[in-house]
Parts: sequence; C-alpha cells; structure tokens
Amino acid sequence: MTFLHPTLLALLILTLGACGSEKPPAVARPVRVTTVEPGLRSETVRLTGDIQAEKDIDLAFRIGGRVVERSVNVGDRVEPGQVLARLDPAAEESALTAAKAALDAARGELARAANAFERQESLLAQGFTTRPLFDKAKASYETAQAGVEDAEARLEIARDRMGFTELRARTSGVVTSRAVEPGEVVQAGQSVLRLAGGEGRDAVFDVPARLLERGRSDLPVRIALADDPAVTAQGRIREVASQADAVTRTFRVRVGLEAPPEALRLGSTVNGLVELAQKSVMSIPASALTMDGDLPAVWIVDLTGKTVSQRPVEILRYDPHRVVLAGGLDPGDTIVAAGIQALYPGQRVDPLAFDPALPGGPSSAERPLPRHRGRTRSWSSLGKRPYQSREKHHA
Repeated sequence: MTFLHPTLLALLILTLGACGSEKPPAVARPVRVTTVEPGLRSETVRLTGDIQAEKDIDLAFRIGGRVVERSVNVGDRVEPGQVLARLDPAAEESALTAAKAALDAARGELARAANAFERQESLLAQGFTTRPLFDKAKASYETAQAGVEDAEARLEIARDRMGFTELRARTSGVVTSRAVEPGEVVQAGQSVLRLAGGEGRDAVFDVPARLLERGRSDLPVRIALADDPAVTAQGRIREVASQADAVTRTFRVRVGLEAPPEALRLGSTVNGLVELAQKSVMSIPASALTMDGDLPAVWIVDLTGKTVSQRPVEILRYDPHRVVLAGGLDPGDTIVAAGIQALYPGQRVDPLAFDPALPGGPSSAERPLPRHRGRTRSWSSLGKRPYQSREKHHA
C-alpha cells in the first residue's frame, strides 16, 4: 500500500474543496430599454354646445292688447316690413276717431276766437273798444291755437297707436321661437317672437371657470357637427359672459364662425375643440412603470456598468399604452421599458432595444430566454430572484 505524504494530502484536499466551492458567474438579464425624450404636450379640450344666431332679436308690441293674428311660425324667414302679428284694433280705432273729432272741435274754436280777435283789433284801432276787451280776445285766440296744436298731437299719437297694433319685422331673419298664441292678452314690451337676424352664426358653450383661466381669448376653435364630425368650421371666441350662471356656475362663451357650412343649422348640437397652451413633458411606455413601496417608479439603466436602479417618478396623466410624467426623469435617461417583473437594485442587465409596436411589452415579456438543459423560461415565469444557470460545476 502506498501512503501519501501528509503535505501532499493536505494540498489535494484544499484543491478539491476550492473546486467544489466555485459559483457560476451571474448571467445578465435581458431587458428592453428606451431613452427618455422630452416632448410638447398640448391639452385638447372638448366642449358641447349648440348653434345660435349671431344676433337674437326679441320682437314685442309697443302697446298692450289681445292678439288676434300671428302670421308666422318657427322656422319661417321674414323680410323687413312684413307683418308678423296683429292686436285687436277696436280700442285704438275708437281713440283715433275721438282724436279726429277733438281736432275738428279745436279748429272750430280757433276760427271763432280768430274772428273775435280780429274784430277787437279793428275796434281798438278806431277807439271803439277798451283795452281789456282786446286783451281778452287775444288770449282766447292764443288758447284756441294751443288747443289745435294739442289736438293734432293727440291725433298723431292715436295714429301711432293704431299702427302699433301690427307687429312688423325690422330686419330680415328667421323666426326661432314664439311666445304667444292668438287670443292671448299681452302687455307692452312682452316678447312675442324671437328672430335670428342676419347671416352670422355663433357656437355657444357653457365653459367652466378653470378653462377660462388657462386659455386665451384669441385661441382658434374647431367646430364639428355632433351627428357628422366631417362637417366642420373654424371660429374664434367673440364674447365671454362677465358673470357665471347662477345654477351651473359656468360662463357663456360665444364663438363666431367663419363661413359656416349650410349643415350647421340653427339649434344643431356641435362639439368645440380647442388646444390650450403647450408645455414640455416626458412620456414613457406603460410597461416601464413599477412601484417603489406606495410610489410609482421606473428602473434606470446605468449603461456603463449595465446595472439597474429604481427611481420614483411623478405621474401627470395615464394615456393608452403611455404614461405622461410630471417629473422624476431627465431627458436622455435610459429606462427599462419591458421585463421589469423580477429586477432588483444593482442587477446586471443586457439592454435590448424596445419595440414601440408592442405597447406594454406583452410580446417581449413572453420572449423565451436561452435554453438551459432542455428547459425554456419566459419573462413572466421568473420569480423575484435573478435568473442563474443551474449547470453543475465539477472539479
């Protein structure tokens, strides 16, 4: 039997022990990465309103009375001078007849007073009358003249009131609403018809105060018909109400339309789109977002050491397949866009280009890793420990 020297035996044991304690080198985890780039974000605001006339004219009788005729309906087009409605003229006809009679009586009194004054004037010149009688005749004549002028004025008023029994259009337009029917008694100034005057049209919206604070009054507005978005027109804000509505607390905004198409009829429901001020933001793929405790975060890739670290971010808005950030990243940062399920701080990674055509990275998440001993693993099958080769190493 051959015995080994004790020193050689010790060296052999140490060598075998060193071979058995070797660990396989860590394998870099393949991940999809993308570079953060700044962009301009313009928020598009959509509001719903309707088409109204640029000028709405309320028509009313200038006197009160009973309506006996309304010759137009909603939607009818009217021309200047056209009779739209009539009141019962009986009372005004009687007043006109009385005014004419009063004028005739005043003129007769004037003629009598004029003859008396001329006679007294002639007698005074010959010395056959007294001065008081002459002065009395002169005063009677002047009073008669004033009576005639008063009667003429009253006759003119009676004629005007007779004309006020007819409601006539003062301008061309379209009747948009009616407030009375024949047989009703109306007061002076009570609205009877509403007329959309002129050819101009407005898109009218009720806008919250927060949007008025953010937008400018000269912003262009795109108007689209709600039933047919292909029918569009451009407009600009023409008028903003100075006081909020007492119920809705919104402000009435009128947008003047530029050459509106015929399809944008009065009363049509429309959508108004306006882009508010732009500002620089950054967006990342939704698949890059993870959580650091209760805070949203992303994995930052150190391209020098090919390692990852976690960084919290501030979210501004969630979009389909994208997340718009308000802060937390700098332009040029490289982040993990897909394959974040099993990462840990300081882990070595193998950066691969991110495919934007795969939002959320579902396909990349299922991309198989290299086979080890006939076994295929996907990103979704990884646990929270890094992937390591299971090949045994032998001395």
